[in-house]
Amino acid sequence: MSNKEREQFWYVVKQENNTCKVVRSDRLQQTPERSSDRSQWGSYASEQEAIAKKIGLIRAGKCKPE
Repeated sequence: MSNKEREQFWYVVKQENNTCKVVRSDRLQQTPERSSDRSQWGSYASEQEAIAKKIGLIRAGKCKPE
């Protein structure tokens, strides 16, 4: 495992259509600019943690399911 892989973090990003997407930190900058009404949660050490957060956000009504 390279150093880059070990330093990978995951985020949950709210999209324009109010769904949430799990994004790796290296791809976070590639997402379109977020306006003030869009949200981001993280960082999480694993994709599984980010997915669990996404599920919680859907259940709390902060994101729509895909």
